[in-house]
Amino acid sequence: MITFDSNPRSIEDIVAVAKGAAVRLSDSPEFIAKINAGADFLDRLLAEEGVIYGVTTGYGDSCTVSIPPALVDELPAHLYTFHGCGMGDVLSREQSRAVLAVRLQSLCQGVSGVSLALLQRLTLLLEKDIVPVIPQEGSVGASGDLTPLSYVAAVLCGEREVLFQGERRATAEVYQMLGITPLKLRPKEGLALMNGTAVMTALACEAFGRSEYLMRLATRITALATIASKGNAHHFDELLFAVKPHPGQQQVAAWLRDDLHVGEPPRNPQRLQDRYSLRCAPHVIGVLADALPFLRQLIENEINSANDNPIIDGVGEHVLHGGHFYGGHIAFAMDSLKNAVANLADLLDRQLAMVVDVKFNHGLPSNLSGATGDRRAISHGFKAVQIGASAWTAEALKHTMPASVFSRSTECHNQDKVSMGTISARDCLRVLTLTEQVAAAGLLAMVQGVELRLRQGDVGDDALAPELQRFMRSVRSVSAFVGEDRALEWDLRNTCVAIIQQQFECYTAA
Repeated sequence: MITFDSNPRSIEDIVAVAKGAAVRLSDSPEFIAKINAGADFLDRLLAEEGVIYGVTTGYGDSCTVSIPPALVDELPAHLYTFHGCGMGDVLSREQSRAVLAVRLQSLCQGVSGVSLALLQRLTLLLEKDIVPVIPQEGSVGASGDLTPLSYVAAVLCGEREVLFQGERRATAEVYQMLGITPLKLRPKEGLALMNGTAVMTALACEAFGRSEYLMRLATRITALATIASKGNAHHFDELLFAVKPHPGQQQVAAWLRDDLHVGEPPRNPQRLQDRYSLRCAPHVIGVLADALPFLRQLIENEINSANDNPIIDGVGEHVLHGGHFYGGHIAFAMDSLKNAVANLADLLDRQLAMVVDVKFNHGLPSNLSGATGDRRAISHGFKAVQIGASAWTAEALKHTMPASVFSRSTECHNQDKVSMGTISARDCLRVLTLTEQVAAAGLLAMVQGVELRLRQGDVGDDALAPELQRFMRSVRSVSAFVGEDRALEWDLRNTCVAIIQQQFECYTAA
């Protein structure tokens, strides 16, 4: 049960809600009083005919336009209506649930001037799993995720479409079936819902969780690659890494030592130095490992921030106009994360290219074919998989251009410097998908390579750590040994699903 109030929520909390965790809105008297204070203060200002941006004025460049008192109540509906121009694919059910959770947590900070009824309705959508259909495209990341979040506002008011019980349905139809009365937004509530960073931040939470797991998985694949290629495991020696003390990099090396039983370096190892894709693997994976704690701070600060405009201080009775909707921190986090993740794709692709090539794999069959006898001549094993991995890697690397540097002046030059944070987050998820595909290819290939070593007698079962043996069995539950050639599309697809669902156990922190 995830409780929403003004206390901090973690990335893991948002991911849990996205996956269907139960939620509740705090019933603390202190929390309720803080929420009510902002709404009551706005009511008093309106009664006194105070000028409030987005309440008694138009939006953005139209802030100089005064709204006649009789039309103030209609303004929120106009805001979500004219922003109903999203395009592209729609967010998944889990992603849209994460959007609801992030927006709810921001509004629960109690400085957005919204009513308790609005927070209760957002909570109800999560409780009943009524998920707004949200197009992915149309946000420049300041003034927040206006267009995609307009679909949340419209659904609260009984309009547009939702995902419900596995189907895409009209919101009005679902509300009627469940006996839910559409909400009428109070002044400022349309702006409070839409003028924030909830979409980019929700996607960032997903990206963070997938990246953290991918960091562990890439380490495990590197251990398998070391065994498959008869690599020098002493490249990961503890004394060696003590003199370059990046903690994430040291952790990666420690995991590799655990998998490879590394003790004192031998005097005459088979090869003094391996290629960089093995020898420098902790240094590549370690960049991501060391970046994650910093990126967590940026993402979780955004989750727990008030990021609309204006900020309504109901206790001190201030209206504060600013730019907290600007998604620069999330944009930077996602641009940075996709760079580190794409480097994992590049690393794993190089390991795969090495282990399928008889010039470099030290005695393994060409392309890791498991065929024997005369059948070996017509068998090509992982040849096409390596080509595919190269293509996925190239596409991942192509997406590493930072989106945040492509700010575009919009909305009559009012939004003249924007973050592009939502595009950064979407790019990061695409890089993750491509890198997970490369990881799936590398994982199947390295398990195949180790099994070929075992069959050839190059490696004994006692040389594999128990954790590594269990890991290989779990991979084999998804994809069998490749003897005679077979189409591997569904092996790869099923492995990608297992990776996204984090089914393969990969280490715990020291």
